[in-house]
Amino acid sequence: MKMTSIKMKKMLDERLQHPDWRTSFNRDKDVYRIEWEDTKDGIEISLPGIIAKYEQRDKEALDDLEEHIREALKIMRETQTLVGKEKDIYPVIRASSFPTESNEGVPLVFDEHTAETRMYYALDLGKSYRLIDENMLQEEGLEQERLREIARFNVRSLSVETKQDEVAGNMFYFLSTNDGYDASRILNEVLLEEMKAQSVGELAVAVPHGDVLIFADIRNAQGYDVLAQMTMKFFAEGRVPITSLPFLYEDKKLEPIFILAKNKPNNNENV
Repeated sequence: MKMTSIKMKKMLDERLQHPDWRTSFNRDKDVYRIEWEDTKDGIEISLPGIIAKYEQRDKEALDDLEEHIREALKIMRETQTLVGKEKDIYPVIRASSFPTESNEGVPLVFDEHTAETRMYYALDLGKSYRLIDENMLQEEGLEQERLREIARFNVRSLSVETKQDEVAGNMFYFLSTNDGYDASRILNEVLLEEMKAQSVGELAVAVPHGDVLIFADIRNAQGYDVLAQMTMKFFAEGRVPITSLPFLYEDKKLEPIFILAKNKPNNNENV
């Protein structure tokens, strides 16, 4: 029987019971919301996306969603500070369409990265993290430039071990540690330069979703087709999709590329 938004709402209601939480459902927007009853702080979930994942992964998809929702609501009740926790501040890559404000309407701190991506900042909390907003910076007197320096320094300390695979004479390298910052490693300039130095052909980089970073040493035209299919597949399956467009890395710049079947890609303007 086909899963509907009403059925999914009922399934989530059963899982997310708490005496201090309240749930609601916007039929017009197909959005499910769960919030603390006293403060109205909460999160919203687009049900069509959840239904799609449920149809792919069944109960596992809901287990994963429930864990993240409970952790997020718990964090909302805690007071987070940045001072003294500098080592727990990391950058996170998100799509350029990602919201620029929190659910409470507070501007999030971010920097433009490419035409397809933005760089946000997060305070790591162990099982999850909280995106840093402007209120947090102002309350603690921390400048955004200093935040940027701290986050970029910390991302360089993360593991960069990759798994590799050869397809049609092209080399592909996958970095996926599931620590929440796999895509963020695209901000590690040292890693990018090392991968460029060892590449025989052109170096392409992809961040289809938040839990993977792909490097591709493109040595022939077929490599572009393989990369396009691979990136689209990861993008469709990711819990936090970012972009289905890969990038060429040249002269320390990331340039989005549109790959046409059986052809070398058309390059976009430098970003």
